[in-house]
Amino acid sequence: MRTLALCCLTLRLTLCLWVASAAVHAQSPAPAAPPAPSDPVAVLKYSWAKERVNWEGDPFGGPVESFDDMRRRQADQRRVERARASGNTAEAAKVEREMRSEQVIKSRAPAAPRYAFHYKISVRNAGQKAIKELDWDYIFSDATTGQELGRREFTGVEKIGPGKSKELSFMTSSPPVRRISVQSLDKNEREGLTERVVLVRVLYEDGTVWHRP
Repeated sequence: MRTLALCCLTLRLTLCLWVASAAVHAQSPAPAAPPAPSDPVAVLKYSWAKERVNWEGDPFGGPVESFDDMRRRQADQRRVERARASGNTAEAAKVEREMRSEQVIKSRAPAAPRYAFHYKISVRNAGQKAIKELDWDYIFSDATTGQELGRREFTGVEKIGPGKSKELSFMTSSPPVRRISVQSLDKNEREGLTERVVLVRVLYEDGTVWHRP
């Protein structure tokens, strides 16, 4: 009888320990998810400047390309590249004719002196594949409220090898925000603005694409 009682006590203690161990494991937190991968391109620095153009009245100088004109031209160039890649030379030739016709229509005498805007960004390819094309936005916000006041969207068609750095530069007539004049220079027009650059899309030479989540 004493031996049977001892066996029952041992079995009861073992069962209690097993239940306690199961409860501890059930309350243990799940392992943390791995950190999200960083952007494949590192933004080293960025800036913008206001530059006077056509101040000498150059008779050979064409009009400053507007932001909408630039986006339309880039879209047409992509249409030509896609048509050529698919072997549709007729479509590519048609788009090129349309582009030339539009340039002729827009050609005009030099405009009065005004200002254009030079946007620059320096980046480094932090990935293992060569970059073919890069989309990025230059964003301007109110320093007090944080409200977005202006956004300039750019596409840089530049080859950037793994680990390599490059500066991309764009000239356009579009100011960072509406309050900045294109006809005069104001040294205080930057006050109250904050600036940042956001990487939007990366097209690699192998055809793969990274998009910002």
